Parts: sequence; C-alpha cells; structure tokens
Amino acid sequence: MSYSITVRSERFSFADLREVFAKANEDKSGDRLAGIAAGSEQERVAAKLVLADIPLADIVANPLIDPTQDEVSRLILATHDQAAFRPLAHLTVGELREYVLDEGQDSARLGALHWAIIPEVAAAVTKLMSNKDLVMAASKIRNITRCRNTMGQPGVLGIRVQPNHPADDLGGILLSAVDGLLFGCGDAVIGVNPATESVETVSRILHGLQRLIAAYDIPTQSCCLAHISTQLDSLERGAPVDLLFQSLAGTEAANASFGINLDMLGEGRERVLEHHRNREVAWVGDAVMYFETGQGSALSANAHHDVDQLTLEARTYGVARAFAPFLVNTVVGFIGPEYLYDERQIVRAGLEDHFMGKLLGLPMGCDVCYTNHAQADQNSADNLLLLLTAAGCNYFMGVPCADDVMLSYQSTSFHDALSARQLFGLRPAPEFLAWLEQMDIVRNGELMAADSPARQRLEGAVKRIA
Repeated sequence: MSYSITVRSERFSFADLREVFAKANEDKSGDRLAGIAAGSEQERVAAKLVLADIPLADIVANPLIDPTQDEVSRLILATHDQAAFRPLAHLTVGELREYVLDEGQDSARLGALHWAIIPEVAAAVTKLMSNKDLVMAASKIRNITRCRNTMGQPGVLGIRVQPNHPADDLGGILLSAVDGLLFGCGDAVIGVNPATESVETVSRILHGLQRLIAAYDIPTQSCCLAHISTQLDSLERGAPVDLLFQSLAGTEAANASFGINLDMLGEGRERVLEHHRNREVAWVGDAVMYFETGQGSALSANAHHDVDQLTLEARTYGVARAFAPFLVNTVVGFIGPEYLYDERQIVRAGLEDHFMGKLLGLPMGCDVCYTNHAQADQNSADNLLLLLTAAGCNYFMGVPCADDVMLSYQSTSFHDALSARQLFGLRPAPEFLAWLEQMDIVRNGELMAADSPARQRLEGAVKRIA
C-alpha cells in the first residue's frame, strides 16, 4: 500500500509502510548511510503525519520483513497476544501516543500492553514522541526482574560494575570489582567483557568472580560477556554461570552474523536454568539471561532489509522478551558515529531505546557511552544519564573513571552512579543495600569514607581470591 500527503502545497508520496517508518524517524547517520532517511525536514514531518493516521491493525497485518524469510518476524507474530490487542486495534499510531501519555495511565495499565503491542507498533509511536514524551512515558513503567536479587522497583537504580582488563588479569579484574562495590555499585551485575574469547579465559573469570561473591555472600550476579557458545562450553567444564549473555539484533540475518539463532538462545536458557537448580545458591528468581543491543547493528551486518535502525532495535526487543531476561542493555553510541553521529543523535537513541524496551516489558538499562571519534564528550554522557534516570532506567554502567581501558570507549563511572542516585533520591537493589549496610560500606544511607575498615577488608580479599 502506498501513502501520500500534501503539506503546504507540496505533495509527498511513500511507496509502502517501510518507507513511511524510515522517513518518519528522527535524523540518524545510520539511516542516511542506508539511503532510507528523509531527504528534508519537510519530508520527515510529512511522514510523521502519515504515520500518525495509520491504524495499529494495519501495522500488525503488514510485516515490514517477510515472516517466510525471517525467524524474528515469525517470533514476533507467534508471541503477539491478539486478544489483548483487540481493544487497541482500531487506534491509530497518533491515538496510541495520546493513550500512553495520558495522565491516568500507570505502570499496571501500561504493563497490560506488553504483549498486546508488537515491536513495530512500539517503534511507530516512538517516532511521534518528543524527548520529553519519551522520558514521561517510560517513567510510568516498572518492569521488575529477579535472579540473586531484585531489580527494577520504584526508587531503585542499579549499576553494573564493569571491571574489564586489557590482559584479562584476574587480580586487576577483582580489584576493579571491589572498587565498584565500595562505591555501592554492582547490584545489577558484576560483568566482565573478556579481551580473549576462549573457554579457559572465560572459565577463569567466572570462577574468580564467584569466589569473590561467595567469600562475602554478596547478593548479586556475575557474568562474562563472551559469545553464548563459549559461556556454555565453560559451563560444561564446571564454570558457574549466573547470567547467560548474548548480543542481539532485530533480524535473522543480523543474528546469524553474531553466530546465533533463536533455537540456540532457547537451549542456552534451559541449560542455565538447569544449572541453577543444581547449585546451592539462594536464588530469588529465575531470570537468567542478559542481552545487549544497539541501534545500527543490523545495518553494520548488511542485514537491515531497508528498515530503519530504530524499528530494527524495537524488533531486537521482540527477541529479547521471548527469553525473559534479567537485564537488557542498550549500548547506545558504542557502534560509532556512522550510525549515531553526535550527542543529539545519541541522546535521542538512548531515550527511544529505553522507552520502547519498557513498553514491550523489558528491564531496560543503558550503557551511556560514546566512541572517541564521535561528536560527543563526557558532558553529553552526563546529559543522557540524567534524562534516563528521570525516565526510570533500571541500571547504568559503572566503569572506573568512565574510561574502559579494554574496549577503548567512554561510559559512566562509579562516581556518576552515586551522583544520579543522590540527585534523584534513589538506592541500590534492596538485597544489595542490606548487604552494603551489613558490611559497613553504607551507614544510614551514606557511603563510608575511602579509608573505612570495609575497604581494607575487601581489598585484602582480592589478593587471596586472585
């Protein structure tokens, strides 16, 4: 079906729904690279006007990527709750925007939409929202998950400690992890990106992190962010796996470029659940998956099917939610300026991703980051960090000095986490906060001094554990 509209005496035509979606998107360097972006602001506005009047039922009935050619499209249709969608089917995209932003909507009512809305519908409504709209709408939604602790409750801001090391030195990793713990970070996960993709390295990191967690009975999760197959091979050889990690994309071909498919994800989840049942650990829930995503990944694999990168990111969330993850993290800005050119585009993408993920039922976190050749700086990261904290983001990264020495990119620091919690009156996950108080790292809600006995005890433990 083609679409056309006249705006101030100028006629705009769009060949199909895919073109409307692409040209209604906010300006992104990735869409320009793909040759699908609006050619002018006038054309962008025209596409938004067309999109606002399209019924949701039309979007569901006309998949942007042929389900016979793409398993992600098939998954999206198979998991769509048609009964829950039926009361919404007559709404247009513009009317859905008004519904979501209505002051009477709360987390419970918006939560009822999770499986009624397919990712393409979430993407469509996002294209019509301002940055403020995205913050306001996302702040209403709470998606709570449980593994060794509980994440996502109102008033809680989690932090992933990211103690990467360029040589995968276990002592360096553990020292960095302890540094984060002493800043009250690490409740989301202690997650290491290994520099070397090998079963031996991944196993050594997983065993080391678990020795630290067990030695001090820390109510948190560990993860080594290697390829899913490497993690499962490590599990087979006896390594402890709390969370199974994988990067995801929004098309079958893009996921194939990562060396994964849906069956592999399902099998991996079942193996880790069985592993959890056989471990003597006090689990508070059975969410065992950790996914990372980011706008531009499908385009970088030449697997985007001429669909815009925002919509492909929404489809990625359609994959993620099928596996009930504990954490989902949009690594906004990491792929580079070819896809998100500058601060404006990075901020916009971060707010889009967070809102779409929350609307689709996911426990969304964000790596507020940028590469060193992007038109952004640490002030850019501060801006997005504060906007997403106001939007109710589940967690952020805690990287020493905000500078990842292994991945060579800029993120957010332990100090940034403290500032965000303090400014918005937020706290760590409840189980983790109780542990911080028990360890005298936090007293009466205040972080203890750097020379406290807790710091000395934990730093001494690193030498024994490493």
